[in-house]
Amino acid sequence: MTYVVTETCIRCKYTDCVEVCPVDAFREGPNFLVIDPDECIDCTLCVSECPVEAIYAEDDLPAHQEQFVALNAELAKIWPPIIERKEPLPDAEEWRSIKNKIQHLGK
Repeated sequence: MTYVVTETCIRCKYTDCVEVCPVDAFREGPNFLVIDPDECIDCTLCVSECPVEAIYAEDDLPAHQEQFVALNAELAKIWPPIIERKEPLPDAEEWRSIKNKIQHLGK
């Protein structure tokens, strides 16, 4: 089992999770983070660090977020690692409670 970043992260990109990851499994895109399933060791440390609750265990994903398993795996192959915390996107607070943001995902 691996952990998955879901739609809630889109256009927010809080990076608190990155700081606690012991294996540097996070990858960074323009407005979203993903977890590399080949690197994730299922430690759960990142889950509680996400201020928008965007990270789930693969087995606990809400049904409407299941597409993010494949999306994390796909984008982890092409996006660079992120190993240090950065400031969230400037308008993250405005986007944190918006639902159905997949069309805003920057690749």
